[in-house]
Amino acid sequence: MKDKVFIDTNVFVYAYLENPKKQEDYEKHLKAKEFLRSFTTENTVIISTQVCNEYYSALSKNKIENHDIQSSLSSLVQMVNVASISKNTVLGSFAIKNRYSFSYWDSLILSSALENGCNIIYSEDMQDGQLIDRVLRVVNPF
Repeated sequence: MKDKVFIDTNVFVYAYLENPKKQEDYEKHLKAKEFLRSFTTENTVIISTQVCNEYYSALSKNKIENHDIQSSLSSLVQMVNVASISKNTVLGSFAIKNRYSFSYWDSLILSSALENGCNIIYSEDMQDGQLIDRVLRVVNPF
């Protein structure tokens, strides 16, 4: 059985932003692009509406033109499954925040991943290898 995976915003942001002036960011850019290319149609990749919103915001803060962001985000949502944030997602995030002391926003991401049956979440924002609710493993792709 193939893994059902959730990909956090930072992976997509690094894949989009190319900053050769800052070596660490440029290396993450290359790794993120290679990582995202490794997924095939056999993989179930999920993001949430929160990831879409954060992606748009991050690119805006980096002074990317609105039409370029919209084009990129349109392509992204065609390639992955997009899960809506629901009342249950929000309520589930409270339990995760209280149990693991993540920020509310990371807890909301984790709640969405769990709600959608993912067993891996790719993110650099959380502890690599950590197991959430005995089901969801955090993997840092960088």
